[in-house]
Amino acid sequence: MASLFEKVQTLISANLHALVDRALQSNSLAVVDQYIRQVEDSLADLEDAVATVGGQLKTLERKYGEYQGKADELDQNIDILLVEGREDLAVAAQSKLNSTKRLAESYGEQVERQRKEFQQLQDARLKLEARLTVVRQERQELQALLELAKSKEIAQKTMESLDSLVGLGDTDISRVADSIRARLDKAQARSEMAAGRLDAQMDEILDRREIDGQLAARRRRLGLNQ
Repeated sequence: MASLFEKVQTLISANLHALVDRALQSNSLAVVDQYIRQVEDSLADLEDAVATVGGQLKTLERKYGEYQGKADELDQNIDILLVEGREDLAVAAQSKLNSTKRLAESYGEQVERQRKEFQQLQDARLKLEARLTVVRQERQELQALLELAKSKEIAQKTMESLDSLVGLGDTDISRVADSIRARLDKAQARSEMAAGRLDAQMDEILDRREIDGQLAARRRRLGLNQ
């Protein structure tokens, strides 16, 4: 589970702008497609892990509830036995109560650990899904940019051929090249702004979920109706 979580964190923290640059430099979407496949595979593994850990959490919660219930019942029985003067049975029941409490506490600790891991996996899945949405949008924009660049390259070669025929200077060709670079830079800047906004929105959503959870826990402790 740790290796999967580390892999997911690596994918989430990957520099999308560097991927875009490499795709532009190589004039190919292969590097972006490889990243998308890795994210999709990790998402599938994450969903399976979330289901597995969630199932284990429910089992532990049920066990904890069972032993806590047994402990409460034994506690009441000991009082009854003492009132009735059954000292020998009260001693045995107290011993059993101590053992049951230890088991309940052990399950309680396991529940807390499992719940924390479950929440971490859920948060990682949310961020990875958002990252996949971003990179798919980036790919569409990149494809359009690369197609534009290819058409500009064809136009430039055509102009070079014409230049050799009619004796024109290099000014027009240079202007076309500068225009291509300017368009690519502008598109990359837009991609950076869009990625930044989405990262900020994801962090805001996750922070709000954490705050809402904290407030809900506080209301339950205070006995307030939600």
